[in-house]
Amino acid sequence: MLTGGEVAALIAAVVWAVLVAFLCVALVRLTRLLAETTRAVAEFGERARPLLDDMAATVQRANTSLERVEEITANVATTTEDVSSVTALTRSVVTGPLVKAASFSYGVRRVLGQRRALALVRTRRRRGDT
Repeated sequence: MLTGGEVAALIAAVVWAVLVAFLCVALVRLTRLLAETTRAVAEFGERARPLLDDMAATVQRANTSLERVEEITANVATTTEDVSSVTALTRSVVTGPLVKAASFSYGVRRVLGQRRALALVRTRRRRGDT
């Protein structure tokens, strides 16, 4: 029969054997996981390079387009200033003579109105005097 120390050693050996078997299974799974991760990272790297190249080309095209838009915006600003200047010049050229014509027209109407009133007063005086 086995003594107490031998039974304890046998139990410890079985526990260690189970623990070693569990660790071996865990290490095999971890090795598979690392291999799969390495493969996934390699695939991602292979796929990412063309995507990064495409993105760099797209950013370059967008930058070129933005430079064109900036140039167009500057031209529109210049054109707007020119149109504003032409509008102010046209307003001063057109409104000056119009104001003068309106003033002259008002003066003529007023003089004609005063003449009519004066003629009416003279006519009434003549009728009243005769």
